[in-house]
Amino acid sequence: MRIALGIEYDGSPYCGWQIQDGSVTVQGFLEKALSKVANHPVRVICAGRTDTGVHGIGQVVHFDTTADRSEYSWIRGTNANLPDTISVTWAKPVSEEFHARFAARRRHYRYVIYNRPIRPGYLSKFVVWEYRPLNEERMAVAAKYLLGEHDFSSYRALGCQAKSPVRTIYKLSVTRKGQFVFLDLEANAFLHHMVRNIAGVLMSIGAGEKEPGWAKEVLQYKDRTLGGVTALPGGLYFMRIDYDRKFDLPQAPQSSIIWSELEGE
Repeated sequence: MRIALGIEYDGSPYCGWQIQDGSVTVQGFLEKALSKVANHPVRVICAGRTDTGVHGIGQVVHFDTTADRSEYSWIRGTNANLPDTISVTWAKPVSEEFHARFAARRRHYRYVIYNRPIRPGYLSKFVVWEYRPLNEERMAVAAKYLLGEHDFSSYRALGCQAKSPVRTIYKLSVTRKGQFVFLDLEANAFLHHMVRNIAGVLMSIGAGEKEPGWAKEVLQYKDRTLGGVTALPGGLYFMRIDYDRKFDLPQAPQSSIIWSELEGE
């Protein structure tokens, strides 16, 4: 039987999603918890690996099991064995055709900037603080240069292992609500550090260090060493993944305080 799960997590205590020797990771805790419920070793495949400090609201995984458990048992049993910074939000049996990574059509990220002169307190792990006034209109103009299919070599990490740097961005919006500036990105897939490098360029433009056209210049360089600063990870959220409707997967819950803050409710 193949089971799909929805996962949300506070990424600040973890060295990213993927299991690494000697490191505390989200995947490591999740697999240990699932193995206890299944009573056999479980290995999960995720829709998208997140880096150290990056949060997940709509992460999706799948795993294969011989254990016969109800959806309720997968959720409650797994959560009972997880730290309070990780939660299974839904579970559903799926066909073997479903693959959390390869069946994904689009991925959505949000980057949250807290823009005020004084650093934040209770939000310090969940936003990126920028003390300089940001002009979101300049940032929005720059963002338009990155829409569509491009070679994003200048916007990926030097150590990125993706075979191709070509990705398609369908949406890249910049909005402000009070002291929060939101970058919302939707693409077929993302490269390592791609969102954070885009955020770094747009923040420099918003602060007046560069003109909006610089975003296009960086793109055309196709050279990461000529790009901008990689923005910090604390404000980055893996929001959701789009799959074919035939899989009929639940959506990420929208009732959390963090989600409400991000949506400006």
